[in-house]
Amino acid sequence: MTDLPAPVGRRRTFAIISHPDAGKTTLTEKLLLFGGAIQLAGEVKAKKNRVSTRSDWMGIEKERGISVVTSVMTFEYGGCVFNLLDTPGHEDFSEDTYRTLTAVDSAIMVIDAAKGIEARTRKLFEVCRMRDIPIVTFINKMDREARSPFDLLDEIEKTLALDTAPITWPISQGKSFAGTFDLSRNLVRRIDTDDELMPVSGPDDQKLVNLLPPEEADAWQEEVMLAQEACRPFDLAAFREGHLTPVFFGSALRNFGVRDLIDALAEHAPPPRGQEADKRLVEAGESRMTGFVFKIQANMDPNHRDRIAFMRICSGKLQRGMKAKLVRTGKPMSLNTPQFFFAQDRAIADEAWAGDVVGIPNHGTLRIGDTLTEGEDIVFRGVPSFAPEILRRIKLQDAMKAKKLREALQQMAEEGVVQLFIPQDGSGAIVGVVGALQLDVLKERLSAEYGLPIDYEPTRFSICRWITADDPRELDKFIESHLSSMARDLDEAPVFMAANAFNLQYEMDRYKSIRFSDVKDYQKKAA
Repeated sequence: MTDLPAPVGRRRTFAIISHPDAGKTTLTEKLLLFGGAIQLAGEVKAKKNRVSTRSDWMGIEKERGISVVTSVMTFEYGGCVFNLLDTPGHEDFSEDTYRTLTAVDSAIMVIDAAKGIEARTRKLFEVCRMRDIPIVTFINKMDREARSPFDLLDEIEKTLALDTAPITWPISQGKSFAGTFDLSRNLVRRIDTDDELMPVSGPDDQKLVNLLPPEEADAWQEEVMLAQEACRPFDLAAFREGHLTPVFFGSALRNFGVRDLIDALAEHAPPPRGQEADKRLVEAGESRMTGFVFKIQANMDPNHRDRIAFMRICSGKLQRGMKAKLVRTGKPMSLNTPQFFFAQDRAIADEAWAGDVVGIPNHGTLRIGDTLTEGEDIVFRGVPSFAPEILRRIKLQDAMKAKKLREALQQMAEEGVVQLFIPQDGSGAIVGVVGALQLDVLKERLSAEYGLPIDYEPTRFSICRWITADDPRELDKFIESHLSSMARDLDEAPVFMAANAFNLQYEMDRYKSIRFSDVKDYQKKAA
């Protein structure tokens, strides 16, 4: 392994994963507050005169209090540079979240103390496991009624097959929640003095006992002594290999427990790791710059039709003004205005290192999954695209704006908001989404950003699959005989559309030489 330059060793690039409403966006705000990135954390569904939550900056997100796109935020704390990638918690945006998790080195898993592991959390965890991403667990909302800590730890271990190592232990819960006790260091952090640690001799220290309701004291002491004896100690190697998660308890809303969490990230989360490419492993400490695009965002500034490609730097150092090779096309491009982001705010990045995420303004040159290098022909492991589950035609209210709609849909598709399919029989464009909320987002953005009011119409199709074959003649033959059911995606790849699962299976049985795939790797896209 290549030694890391000092600036790279200071980088911590992470995401926060959770089920909707577990408190992810609130925790994001509090982490930024600790990093000095904002002065006053906004509350989700902010009331008038309160500051709006900064990571949820798009109109529909502010209105509904959910995250529907990935925000990228950079801040410093404790001698480290943190790159926080805020991911959508809503299941309709799983593809965007999946892409984001290709760009991080660690993750915080937020769990609601009353609900435990929920479906969305489990799905996101499995994505992290596939990539061996180390996970720090934050059990949130301890200031409300909660399940027992042992119950929650047991559920994590059994449901996720992940070892747990509780670092802190809650001192009561709900209205009686008084703080946390550090199991290995015998330190108390009180909820009313979060910035101070109170040393105690152990769980039976009177200073600690006084924080508990009298009727809970004896049972709590027994519980904590059992935890100290029976729970696993923290193991750095097991954590970084993705086998063990350190666990912290707290309340993001009350900004409690967050300090311990960010301190743990600074101390234990891995610096930038090597990234798999098609030909070799690219180490973060290498001198030549490489990176890949994991997200495109259009219209971050509504006053300017800008398009930003978010690139994770995998190795080397990016310097403003340098030229890089876009491997997909083989052509050079100048990186004249790379940018660091804080939600919708931005600053020019004169230099950036492996682990950093920078925004590159472009006019359609860059696509999701693109690799940039200083000359080497490598492609980073692909970022997949998944077959949509809902297909709709778009009905434009003003037919005179058809050309503008085509351009807007192309931009939205390149950004990953929807997938765009152009039927080969000449009929109107079809958009595909994972869930209905994406249709709402598309409608809202087309209206707000492009002045294009639209409605949706059903199609006769409900399923689509990318098709490939070893013999190009077999593929052409299939396409010619199914023109009314064929479309092309954004990359001109052929897509077969079926009315239902029976129809799809019928064609699969008839044409054994054709592969019908519900996943498409960005590496395999045509240049």
